[in-house]
Amino acid sequence: MELFNVYPLYDIEPVKGEGTYVFDKNGQRYLDLYGGHAVISIGHSHPHYVATVSAQLEKIGFYSNSVQNTLQKELARKLGEQSGLDNYSLFLCNSGAEANENALKLASFKTGKSKVIAFRKGFHGRTSAAVAVTDNPKIIAPINKKNDVVLFEMNNIGAVETEIAKGDVAAVIIEGIQGIGGIHVPDPNFLKALQNVCNQSGVVLILDEIQSGYGRSGKFFAFEYAGISPDIVTTAKGMGNGFPIGGVLIHPKFEAWHGMLGTTFGGNHLACAAAIAVLDVIKSQKLVANASNVGTYLIEELSKFAEIKSVRGLGLMIGIEFEDEIAPIRSKLLFEKKIFTGVSGKNIIRLLPPLNLKKENASHFIEKLHEVLNELKQE
Repeated sequence: MELFNVYPLYDIEPVKGEGTYVFDKNGQRYLDLYGGHAVISIGHSHPHYVATVSAQLEKIGFYSNSVQNTLQKELARKLGEQSGLDNYSLFLCNSGAEANENALKLASFKTGKSKVIAFRKGFHGRTSAAVAVTDNPKIIAPINKKNDVVLFEMNNIGAVETEIAKGDVAAVIIEGIQGIGGIHVPDPNFLKALQNVCNQSGVVLILDEIQSGYGRSGKFFAFEYAGISPDIVTTAKGMGNGFPIGGVLIHPKFEAWHGMLGTTFGGNHLACAAAIAVLDVIKSQKLVANASNVGTYLIEELSKFAEIKSVRGLGLMIGIEFEDEIAPIRSKLLFEKKIFTGVSGKNIIRLLPPLNLKKENASHFIEKLHEVLNELKQE
């Protein structure tokens, strides 16, 4: 049997990770400024993380959600404390797409309606309802097109208000910061207006913090910059530092009933141990503040480049837009300078490094980017 060929692959095989670095099978070290799609939050192979997951595996790795699991309660308590959403409830699942799928289902249960408002350049996952609210026709199969979804430009509050006034909208879903769409930060006043119109009309406001959450933006959740309180918050990528886990944080206005939501693997013992370890390290090492400080430094330094069209983002979620295609830049950074970066479209580099990135790591990247751009000019 061969693998189903859906991923274009670099000819690099990482076999070891340590802090902000990965090592390939030949022992070559790479600075990781992508974190495997923003997944690595506390650094590769963090000692506390490894010890916690290993110790849990020696006890019990999995049992179903039909029995007590105090690790779930510990995770919920610590997540509530660090996020400031301690009065919310937590539903645990396995991925960002699953988190958004359940958030949309909750909204529909709550309102009795099915229409969803989402935004251009947004990405919410690849499962049924999640892909339907994603602005990428290429990944929406005919079976997903049956969902009732309306897409608007971000920050266009008038269009949202007009649509909601029709009385058939269940939810509005928006990313705390658009990731795959190119690192676009919603205007804080737009988010405040969204919350107001949703509250006034009984529409559920869902903040997708799958990529922008868990300290990446320089606050625990990116929506905090707007000072709002969403009805539902979804999270996943940085939550387990590589162990598959997702979460739905649910406002107390929602009432649960047995069988309303469910999952086989969500909230299992190993996943909870991994997520608890992540929160412990984020707190003890002050990684949210570090993301803010190092991210500010990176954005300031990148803004000095004459070759860069624009720099966007918050914390360690940064988009670097060029006039020309960035494939040659990324290739040189990876294969010659040994630095992993991400991409959005043809001319945006995305930086999503571990939150323990040091200022000297950031300075190293700035130096190597200068070298790459100068080399390309001479070619």
